[in-house]
Amino acid sequence: MEKISHPYIRKHSFFGVLDKNLKRLESRLGVGLAVRGDRLIMTGDPEKLQFAKMYFDKIQELEEKGYNLREEDFHIALDLMEENPGRLEDYAPSEPLYLQRKSVAPKSLNQQEYLRAIKEYDLVFGIGPAGTGKTYLAMAMALSYLQSKQVNRIILTRPAVEAGERLGFLPGDMFQKINPYLRPLYDALFDLTPYEQANRLIERGIIEIAPLAYMRGRTLNSAFIILDEAQNTTREQMKMILTRLGFDSKLVVTADVTQIDLPQPRKSGVLQAIKVLSSIPEIAFVYFNEKDVVRHPLVGKIIKAYARAESKTV
Repeated sequence: MEKISHPYIRKHSFFGVLDKNLKRLESRLGVGLAVRGDRLIMTGDPEKLQFAKMYFDKIQELEEKGYNLREEDFHIALDLMEENPGRLEDYAPSEPLYLQRKSVAPKSLNQQEYLRAIKEYDLVFGIGPAGTGKTYLAMAMALSYLQSKQVNRIILTRPAVEAGERLGFLPGDMFQKINPYLRPLYDALFDLTPYEQANRLIERGIIEIAPLAYMRGRTLNSAFIILDEAQNTTREQMKMILTRLGFDSKLVVTADVTQIDLPQPRKSGVLQAIKVLSSIPEIAFVYFNEKDVVRHPLVGKIIKAYARAESKTV
């Protein structure tokens, strides 16, 4: 066990969230971290200490360049260093999306790449497990584009496929039966936009939330379209929605391929789309994993455990 001291000045933004960040970084770096005056004391194995020192050197360089680092930036930078230390040389924290109700910023490297891809590409696939921010970040980008008048409307859609239950068993007319399947889209919308304003936009048709079947035969111009739960589309439905894309529009497709509820999972439209479209350079595919989970910490561990179990049964 060794100890080294790093000249980290207490006024830096890192210490604005001292306890939370130190504990999380201790776990990820595998070293002990403690603040003594204007220095950061690190204890641990020599190899891990060397990596930790290199990491804090890079963080200090970023702050000296004038970046006001947020909590998530420290972990995105660490993701980069773990993948390829050289990539951190070109790292620049992304600007948050400033919406009327709140600001939204990526909390992981893949989330940052996802937002970058949505800005640069007209068609983006976000593939990954639950809780990784696929739908939420896409919704934030859609509202940002609407707010800046880059699109005239937002269209939110998902297939109405039951997860172990039949639509016929639900009470009410067809709209009432379908509405629960669209609830996650409403939840994300109302979290990002004041309730009254969101309802006004829905009433005026500027924001449309509808089952995927309602998209057939339409051409969607100047729209930001989000297809959620795309793992439950058939191949025909996926081709249909991809060919609805009109001028000045963006389409973001989100899917969790570990939770396909179709009677024949291998015929999922998103699985075919990945195979057929991955060679087209104008289409972006961003893949998430348990590191990107922003729900309860247990969710990431659950996802990892299921992935291990499923790999043993293949």
